[in-house]
Amino acid sequence: MSPLGSRERALLLEIARTALRNAVEPHYPPPSLPAPGKLGEEPAGAFVTLRQGGELRGCVGQIEAAEPLASVVAHAAESAGLHDPRFPPVAAGEIASLEIEISVLSPLRPIRPEEIEVGKHGLVVSQGKCRGVLLPQVAVEHGLSAERFLEETCRKGGMGRNAWKSPETRIQGFTAEIFSTASESGEPSASRPAEGAKN
Repeated sequence: MSPLGSRERALLLEIARTALRNAVEPHYPPPSLPAPGKLGEEPAGAFVTLRQGGELRGCVGQIEAAEPLASVVAHAAESAGLHDPRFPPVAAGEIASLEIEISVLSPLRPIRPEEIEVGKHGLVVSQGKCRGVLLPQVAVEHGLSAERFLEETCRKGGMGRNAWKSPETRIQGFTAEIFSTASESGEPSASRPAEGAKN
């Protein structure tokens, strides 16, 4: 998918917040939010991250999707708010204070360890039924080297830290277009702890 314009980013953020509000407050009247052009037509993977006061409040998404991007963002926002098992469901009173961050993902491709660029690539490391996923911003926020990023992705997937060195392990990379309610409004973002992504 080609880079998003500012209006498309703003619309996706509005779709995410509206989907979350509709899930938390079933009687909340949903406004009409058409998803024109590629947002409503082109499939793409995406993650929605919720933060409150700079602290992670939920992060859920799809790495690869057959649905249009707007639908993926709506589903991810609802799941991040209500179904991330690491956190209690978001309450109605929290919604206004949540920062919403969206990561629109490129298609996955095989990547060699020496090709990994910290801050540019996110990782999917798979071995058997185990799979770990970390978004590109996690490596930056944690100050990780490429090798440590690989280790943490393995750990996230329930594998040993050095599983990435096994010939049976599959390493894939992706890039992400990342934007948030803070960045799009021109407000400075709060200090952000590194987080994993639930998928």
